[in-house]
Amino acid sequence: MKYLSFDIEATGLEEHDLIIEFAMVPFCAKEKQINYNLKKHFYIKCPSFESLRPKLNQWVIDHNKELIEKAHSSGIEIAAFKQELINYFESDEVKEYFEGKKITLFGKSMSAIDLPFLNRDLGWDFMRKYFNHRQLDLSCVAYALVDMDKIPAECESGSKLMSFLNMGEVAHTALEDAVNTAKMYLKLMEIVKGQS
Repeated sequence: MKYLSFDIEATGLEEHDLIIEFAMVPFCAKEKQINYNLKKHFYIKCPSFESLRPKLNQWVIDHNKELIEKAHSSGIEIAAFKQELINYFESDEVKEYFEGKKITLFGKSMSAIDLPFLNRDLGWDFMRKYFNHRQLDLSCVAYALVDMDKIPAECESGSKLMSFLNMGEVAHTALEDAVNTAKMYLKLMEIVKGQS
């Protein structure tokens, strides 16, 4: 199957938090290929770090100040971001890649912020127009493989899974995380096939 691996970075995990970075890259599980030609990355405009600071959790303050400042200074407004996505999904290259079908989203821990934030900011109609109502979540795949004793129990953590797969550290940048999530899935497929 073909998937659109995506990742967002946000100002936190709460309902009021904002998307500040978004990236996506299609890949084909059958061919085991990531289509880097169709990758996209955006910073999404947000208020300044100092104005957001009172509502930010400490991890975000410690680790994402630079990213928030980048989104604030050079990000595009959410309406422009939505239009960029429409242009992308309506392009001949993307339609051809996904064979005119609705796109199946792929990511990690998508139910935490990714899907709720996208539904909120892009709208229900947009999400239903372009995306399949089913998704594939790497975290769920990892849980299942842990339960089946295919990978160690600590691999339920994304960082531990990356370490187990000899892929280094989690980047916490949207594009690198979108690419690495797809790579992890392809590597897990090989592990399972090798154990069959």
